[in-house]
Amino acid sequence: MRIVSLLPSATEIVCAVGLREALVGRSHECDFPPGVERLPALCEPKLPIHDASGTIDREVRKLVADGLSVYRVDAERLRALAPDVIVTQTQCEVCAVSEADVGAATRDWAGSGVRIVSLAPARLDDVFADVERVGAALGVAARGKTLAAALRVRLDALAARTREVPRPTVACIEWLDPLMAAGNWVPELVELAGGRNLFGTVGEHSPWLEWEAVHAADPDVIVAMPCGFDLARTRGEMATLERLPGWDALRAVRTGRVAVVDGHQYLNRPGPRLVESAEILAEILHPGVLDFGHRGKGWVAYGTVTA
Repeated sequence: MRIVSLLPSATEIVCAVGLREALVGRSHECDFPPGVERLPALCEPKLPIHDASGTIDREVRKLVADGLSVYRVDAERLRALAPDVIVTQTQCEVCAVSEADVGAATRDWAGSGVRIVSLAPARLDDVFADVERVGAALGVAARGKTLAAALRVRLDALAARTREVPRPTVACIEWLDPLMAAGNWVPELVELAGGRNLFGTVGEHSPWLEWEAVHAADPDVIVAMPCGFDLARTRGEMATLERLPGWDALRAVRTGRVAVVDGHQYLNRPGPRLVESAEILAEILHPGVLDFGHRGKGWVAYGTVTA
């Protein structure tokens, strides 16, 4: 079997069910587990992804307003790889190559037997179901079920550990300029990690966020997790938040409870490492109580205690 994954989380699932050697192509963002980045990248963004958050947002809005895709798929290279299965998504046309993009790239040869598996997770149960779907589509249904069950067990164990701890209020920020709260599965992860999520609704797309609402809520903890940004890049853009009126007066800032997470690798990817994402949140929310070894790699504290 020859597999192309155009979604980082799907690539992780394919590898986790034991089919790493069957992967023949990936998206430009697929970089885990280590080594998959050596596979040919079959897509690229049509915008300058290394620009500031505000610039990226404006460019995305222009493309969408014109009815254009945010990504370009290398149709010729994709066809040359002769995949049996292509895994893509319909959950967010901004975050990754969509089913429509794949359909356009394969319209001249899609009838040759290639199967397109499209994922659209909105909450944790959907992620587990997608793990099973990918396993079944690739002929290893039992492995998919086993992996999904193991992930559930680990999250249940975490929930048991946080059941009796104090639950701080949390603002999870998925984009910095303009502000966006984290939705979909993130509010569930916050609850499992022992927090009370303030913005964003389970199973719904991430909503735009008014700064006045954040200031009024005055969260105990702020977690910055911009979609597609690693730790260094997010830390470099935190000045965007610091310039907002009243930032220094927020409880989370005054008490040194602002954290930066590698959203690119963790919380934004609906795959097996959402378990590690929940552990990261637990470490942030309950310092000195829970420690899974993610600090310094998956997340870092930001700022200093001022009061």
